[in-house]
Amino acid sequence: MRHSDTEQTTDGRLRGVDTHAHLNMSPLKEDIEGAVARAGKAGLDFMGNVFLSPRQYRRDSPAFERLPQVFFILGIHPHGADAEDEGSIAELRDTLQSDSRIRALGEIGLDFNRERSSRQGQRERFRQQLELARELDRPVVIHSRDAEEETMDTLLELGFRDRPLLWHCFGLDAEFASRVLACGWTISVPGMLTFKKADALRRAVSTIPLDRLVLETDCPFLAPEPYRGKTNEPSLLPLIAREAARLHGLETEAVLRATGETARRFFRLDG
Repeated sequence: MRHSDTEQTTDGRLRGVDTHAHLNMSPLKEDIEGAVARAGKAGLDFMGNVFLSPRQYRRDSPAFERLPQVFFILGIHPHGADAEDEGSIAELRDTLQSDSRIRALGEIGLDFNRERSSRQGQRERFRQQLELARELDRPVVIHSRDAEEETMDTLLELGFRDRPLLWHCFGLDAEFASRVLACGWTISVPGMLTFKKADALRRAVSTIPLDRLVLETDCPFLAPEPYRGKTNEPSLLPLIAREAARLHGLETEAVLRATGETARRFFRLDG
């Protein structure tokens, strides 16, 4: 797959970071190295690959052995909460401690939209993983869909105010963005920012300081315009940056660099 109109040779000057990708999912898993190479040409230094369970990590992480541009995020996704048990939490703890490429625990949280796992199961795994993040002093990446108030209440109850936390795939309004920022957290914005009906999200992004904003593709999902409905990949991140730049009155390159630096700090990518 190639998206030639987004590619450019940058010799590393843009320093963009795709903070949330699923390169190990079809169809991207058939050409992981190609996708990473295209991302580099599009101005990205790093990509965060998210593994949705310890089992997925065991199966798929070897594919990234020769790709140091890819860092890892590992957690038990709410969709899989009922399929995991105490042994999974123990394995998660061991893996987080043994692999330095894992830079955050995620994506974890609550999803009351599709409810592929029971609400009680989701709540239990979410709390267990938040406790683990506190125990190991790790950043967390949050998934919340149709469960924002309960997610927020749980995070505050467990003491996550002003702890390193990234709200993944943010698609809400400026009022909720202000609440997330007031808690000291960081916001990650996907390709939805470019969708025609995403006016509320665009208003929200216009209010988020760039030192609290990062960008993500969530590939292979949520391709930005004009590729909406097609397979997404990290090389399309500049299209999201372009829209964020328009909202902030800046150049695309400046937003790629600024959000990339925010991501580097959050995930400690230079250390």
